[in-house]
Amino acid sequence: MEFSDLLGVTFGFLVGASLGLTGGGGSIFAVPLLLYGLSVPVGTAMGLSLATVGVTAGFGALLRFLHGEVEARAGLLFAMGGMITAQLGTTLGRHIAPALLLSTFAVLMGYVGWRMWRGRADDEQPENSRCIARGPGRFGVECYLRLGGGGAVAGLLSGLFGVGGGFIIVPTLLMVTGMSIHSAVATSLLVIFLISLSGVAAHVAHGQLFPMPLSLVFVTGGIAGMLLGNAMRARLSGQGLQRVFALGMWLVAIWMLAKNVSAR
Repeated sequence: MEFSDLLGVTFGFLVGASLGLTGGGGSIFAVPLLLYGLSVPVGTAMGLSLATVGVTAGFGALLRFLHGEVEARAGLLFAMGGMITAQLGTTLGRHIAPALLLSTFAVLMGYVGWRMWRGRADDEQPENSRCIARGPGRFGVECYLRLGGGGAVAGLLSGLFGVGGGFIIVPTLLMVTGMSIHSAVATSLLVIFLISLSGVAAHVAHGQLFPMPLSLVFVTGGIAGMLLGNAMRARLSGQGLQRVFALGMWLVAIWMLAKNVSAR
């Protein structure tokens, strides 16, 4: 195995482990790891991130579905909005200068890190405003709009930056549906898989080609990381994990901004 393959497996493992632990977040690391760790061009890194994260999330969603943790109805509604706007995000990303795109991505990482440091607020919504809290078959118009709107934002960011959008999906699902954190994480993986699939289709439609050897080693590492993340999830403090992850996001954001400035 060449050193680049070892790096690909390692980076994929880190992304998969983060996805398995949090239902998102790990995908936002894929772009800088591919871009700076493996020297993949910007356009290819965005598309390859979507493809590898999507496959890894799909594997994790299948595992959670078999354990009865996936709320498929809420996930499909959320994904419907995201699958539409993911293609719009991909198109917009092709008309934005790479330096501006990467700087914006770094700022987004810093903001998301701050939100994760503060922690989730799944108890802030009134009980009667939550979809699943109302019981099966009781999705109201407001709930449909919230799920679709949240999915649209996640999809736009997914296509624009090449990330899965899980950092938006999990808290939105918690607030809107009232599902448990375990179900929100599991359902997020389903949504990430579907939105990533749409984003990959848009990249392919624009003539994007993916380096198959790198894709395979990255996905292999991602699946292994997903298995470990699933096993560790129940044993780690949720707040502690989120804060460690937030620190990691800030470090990567600072690194990306520094690399971007030094390249000018």
